[in-house]
Amino acid sequence: MTPPRIDSAALGSLAGAAAAALHFAGALKGTPLAAALPLDLTLLAAALLLPALALLLLTRRWRLHPLLGPPLAAVGMLWLWLVLAGLWSASGAVLAAKLPDIVLVGPVMLLAGLAVGADAPARRLFTGATLMIGPLVAASVAFGLATGQVVLGGVAGANPDLLRVQYQLAGQAIACAAGLGAVRLVESPGWGGWLFWAGFTLALAGAALLPGGRMALLSLGLSVLLTPALRCWSAGRARAALAWTAAAGLAGALGLAVLLLDGAAMEGLRTLERFTEGGMEASARPALWRAALDWGGATLPLGLGTGGFTIAAGHGERRGLYPHNHALEALAEGGLPGLLLWLLCFGGAGLLLLVRSRHAAPQRVARVTALVLPVAMAAMVSTDLGNRMVWFALGLTLSLGMVARRV
Repeated sequence: MTPPRIDSAALGSLAGAAAAALHFAGALKGTPLAAALPLDLTLLAAALLLPALALLLLTRRWRLHPLLGPPLAAVGMLWLWLVLAGLWSASGAVLAAKLPDIVLVGPVMLLAGLAVGADAPARRLFTGATLMIGPLVAASVAFGLATGQVVLGGVAGANPDLLRVQYQLAGQAIACAAGLGAVRLVESPGWGGWLFWAGFTLALAGAALLPGGRMALLSLGLSVLLTPALRCWSAGRARAALAWTAAAGLAGALGLAVLLLDGAAMEGLRTLERFTEGGMEASARPALWRAALDWGGATLPLGLGTGGFTIAAGHGERRGLYPHNHALEALAEGGLPGLLLWLLCFGGAGLLLLVRSRHAAPQRVARVTALVLPVAMAAMVSTDLGNRMVWFALGLTLSLGMVARRV
């Protein structure tokens, strides 16, 4: 008898599923199943991802597009600069917590995004897992609201900060899954597929109205509107792209108009209620943005130092009161070098996506965009530079400049 052969290349593809679990771990922690685990889900997913990622890297041949060079170089220089900027930071606690997230976790997540996004089997597992995670998180949010309790934040209202973070992360998972569902809708060859994916996307859109995450709803709307259009445009179907944009935009506007005009229909839809409670003037973000601009200008050209914003803004060592905008955070804490390197990193990734959108496989471009867009929007209104989801999303975007082949 011959022993069974272990396919290392296939095992490496499992990095896609492990990466999805780690990427959406914050949202999954709000589900009853994940809450019952004896280990922290983030640590468990990381323990599964690292060996699978190593196999993935070793069992593939990798080809890199020349356009990858500038943004990757800028990423490395940004990490180095943020380490140096810690030398003149007034922070102790925030710096000690934030810097390891940036320079230790960030590179691993970036590498995982590059590898998973470039390898077709790993990418399929990642998108398939996301399509399951989105509905699971949506159902858990609905259940938590119906029963008056949540898992991560305890009893609803007992810890507003944890409750808010949970629903922000849940909204991102729902938005990513809805964008993928909309892409599958325009790819479906028949009525059965159209009806299923239309219902899937509409159900997730309805779930996004529940938890109160305004940016999650906006990112879901843009993802559903733009990613199928990008799928059609990348395939050379410009008319289909315009038709989808017009039809989806009109349907979304009509649906929201009906809900906003009917007060009874809005009852319990916390996301819409937050839009009607004062908008941006009721949020602390404008004050944080102004403070980041003021301190960025006052401390030119080097900035406050990594982690130094919250102390300078009068909030003490409270990491949660970061500028809530990555560009402003890079300016305030990293000065002009930090802002320039940030623009080269993330702006270069956006340029790469646009350039490769007419050369890479259309279905690949659309799926990467659906996964990246909600995280990119969150980076401009929430999260700091230590957020692992942003670095993974950056890797996914840059992966469009890579091709993986099995050895």
